[in-house]
Amino acid sequence: PMLFVSLIVIFSMKTISNIKDPLIYTQKRYGINKNIFSLYKIRTMPANSDIKGNTEKNDTRIYPFAKFIRELRIDEFPQIINVLLGHMHLVGPRAEWIKLSDAYYENIVNYNLRHIIRPGITGWAQIIYPYGENEHDAKQKLMYELYYIKNWSIWLEIEICIKTFFVMLDKRGF
Repeated sequence: PMLFVSLIVIFSMKTISNIKDPLIYTQKRYGINKNIFSLYKIRTMPANSDIKGNTEKNDTRIYPFAKFIRELRIDEFPQIINVLLGHMHLVGPRAEWIKLSDAYYENIVNYNLRHIIRPGITGWAQIIYPYGENEHDAKQKLMYELYYIKNWSIWLEIEICIKTFFVMLDKRGF
């Protein structure tokens, strides 16, 4: 129900703001074994805004009405489609943008290890470390992703899901 209501609000705001871009955004990402797939998200920025790179805190490219969507991480909900298609799991390392992942692969030792499992909608790094903006953040998040891979258990999975809920309530996204 929350996704449905969110989509109606977003669609209405796009119509009022005369925004013609599609409601759902797709971007090529790496999955398990670096297999490429199309990740689905709710569009919160104009088409082609990803040419400028990673989203930053207080990024002016984000539609004004979409800030709350990103804060609550509602824009991630369409990734359930990716889970159903087998591209992703609910929990795992973040599915990184190919352009960034290739650069990180060249500059961060063991970055390739994050691709030995399916990426997730949420993960240990996403709930423990703030939103990543650069290569330094990617290095830090990799430590948490490798911890998750090495220490996986159903209990860790449940803990991540519970903490994700609290992160969403706390509006720590952007």
